[in-house]
Amino acid sequence: MAVQVEIWTDINCPFCYLGKRRFEEALAGFPHRDAVEVVHRSFELDPTLDHGHSDAVIPHIAGKYGISEAQAAANERGIAAQAEAMGLDYRVEGRDFGSSFDMHRLLHFALAQGKQEALLDALYAANFADARPLFGDTERLVQVAADAGFDAAEVRAVLADPEAYADAVRADEAEAGRLGARGVPFFVIDRKYGVSGAQQPETFAQALERAWADHAPELEVLGEADTCGPDGCAVPQRD
Repeated sequence: MAVQVEIWTDINCPFCYLGKRRFEEALAGFPHRDAVEVVHRSFELDPTLDHGHSDAVIPHIAGKYGISEAQAAANERGIAAQAEAMGLDYRVEGRDFGSSFDMHRLLHFALAQGKQEALLDALYAANFADARPLFGDTERLVQVAADAGFDAAEVRAVLADPEAYADAVRADEAEAGRLGARGVPFFVIDRKYGVSGAQQPETFAQALERAWADHAPELEVLGEADTCGPDGCAVPQRD
């Protein structure tokens, strides 16, 4: 018996970074965690970006939401405080954003090798914990993957072929639309329960318990007679 958890995320999304850690905290405390299968799915926050696009995060946030760069930086510091409270590094200054399509293709490549989690963690760390630009730099992406244990030549070959795993990325994104996901992170448990956003671990724990209960429903007792238990056996009554 297994519970499947599918998580739609984007490397650009800071709340995906936080949500992954909160979900992991809930999973660590789940008594049936060894029976939980986790699969990460693709979602681009801006699929219209050119694959080589890279720009600074804070001016981008300011322009997107119509706020000042000072306000955008303050918002980033607020997210950084949340991250640090969970033991995650989060750089406010110097980070960039851009097209994540190639990263999602690599995540499907990693999934095929059974090492998706390792690459996702490496990409999050490269984006949020390292101030060096990440997007639009093929060689940096190759290095991130190589440092996570992947063969650099194989990674470079995937990136050089624009159609490698592209259909898998598009299929994930189409499925997110069918499931009603308007943002990420978006967690889907057994295709029955959805959890939207970087919820607290308690919410994820409740969702896991509910899904597990569906697999192991409460036993319905159809009849009762004399039994033996820890305190002894029922004493037969004389007529």
